[in-house]
Amino acid sequence: MSQDRAGTGCSSDAQFVAFVRGRGHALARTATLIAGDPVAGEDLLQTALALTYARWRAKDDIADLEQYVRVVLVRAQISWRRRLSSTAQPTDSGFVEHACPDIAERFVDRGVLLAALQQLPAKQRATLVLRYFDDLSEADTARILGCSTGSVKQHSTRGLARLRALLPDTAVLTP
Repeated sequence: MSQDRAGTGCSSDAQFVAFVRGRGHALARTATLIAGDPVAGEDLLQTALALTYARWRAKDDIADLEQYVRVVLVRAQISWRRRLSSTAQPTDSGFVEHACPDIAERFVDRGVLLAALQQLPAKQRATLVLRYFDDLSEADTARILGCSTGSVKQHSTRGLARLRALLPDTAVLTP
């Protein structure tokens, strides 16, 4: 039997679908936090999965599928922000979130945290989401963001400091 794709565990379309089903909720949470709201997060994840699947179908070598999807998420968000018109404003769509465990609720009201995250610059927000919500190492976060580990440390430090300033004194925020 031939070796599957460089350790991804996926060698067929069915296995790609299984990957999405198995990791979809975690990736959706990451996309929502990076995008700033659930609707934009779903759109961002859909875009990232479509781009990943197209590359998958082309039999391109993807060493770590989940990490690759995260890279595409961050790059797609950056691309969207560049194209976003200054007049475009998101509206409340009445979206109901899927029940998914979120450790952030143990520390601070989720809505307050999401509002504070939206006020951070995109790079700081992506760094905090990948480091502390997805629990990635500094090296993995740096690879995904395409920067040095020193930049990850700097974005983390500044982002956490800004979050502490934005969150109420009653909130407990620890990495």
